[in-house]
Amino acid sequence: MSTAASARAAKSAGSALPAQSAQSAHSGRPPAPAQGAAPADVATAARTVRGTESYSAAAGGTATVAEAPAPLAPRARMWPALAAVYRAQLSRARVARVPLLFVATFQSLGIMVLMRGVVDGGAESRAVVAGSTVLVVAFVALNLLAQYFGQLRAGGGLDHYATLPVPAAAVVLGAAGAYASFTVPGVAVTAVAGGVLYQLPLGGLWVLAAVVPLAGAALAGLGAALGLLAPKPEIATLCGQLGMSAALLLGVLPGSRLPEPVALLRDLLPSTYGVEALARAFETQPDWFRAALDLGVCAAVGVASLALATWAYRRAAVR
Repeated sequence: MSTAASARAAKSAGSALPAQSAQSAHSGRPPAPAQGAAPADVATAARTVRGTESYSAAAGGTATVAEAPAPLAPRARMWPALAAVYRAQLSRARVARVPLLFVATFQSLGIMVLMRGVVDGGAESRAVVAGSTVLVVAFVALNLLAQYFGQLRAGGGLDHYATLPVPAAAVVLGAAGAYASFTVPGVAVTAVAGGVLYQLPLGGLWVLAAVVPLAGAALAGLGAALGLLAPKPEIATLCGQLGMSAALLLGVLPGSRLPEPVALLRDLLPSTYGVEALARAFETQPDWFRAALDLGVCAAVGVASLALATWAYRRAAVR
């Protein structure tokens, strides 16, 4: 073949290759290699088609490119979520702090003054002071928390928490911890005033550092469960009032003076073991081993009641 004929053949092959590339861009198929085309020309044509598809997809064309779904944000961890809920609930309930502390403390102080003319001393006086002190926790953690979660469920407030990426236990524990925090000054004032009024030793009051969180957790879990399981907020308020009345009657009165069926109900009350541990602290020579056993039972009941409240929260949030 002559040199002129070779040049004309190469020109014809070069003009046919872009035409095939353009046709393949519309059909979505890679171009067929031209007869006599070099491998480098085939690779160039394939890159041309891929570039055309990318341009068509960017311009809103009919070419579709599979895209992976965007990853979701990681779920919040337990302790940071608990701290956030606790701070939010603490700032929310700060407005009602003074009336709440006054009512809870004044109620317990009034009960101790009334019982002073009936109880002479000994185990009965220790039971009255310990029961009145834990009653401050019961008023807030059991009564008010049941009302709060009952109103939160009725008003649709659970929908807000359900949209947050926080564990259900963090919501329950955060609200319970915030409400129980307001009881610390009232508990200290009631315990000291009762010890002075009934002439009891005050050296073992350091046990309040364990009684308040453990009894508060047990009562707060029960109060939250009552509020979340009640079908109406009025029923939640009624259940909270009945629970606080049970803590008053069964916690303040000495267990030895109660009939056997009532004594069994007293043993089922979560705050009873916190009352028993605090009553032992008012003894001249406290039995710390039995006090530790009572606190252990109170801690176990607290874990169970908070688990019940967490389940009740999940059940109410999905409805």
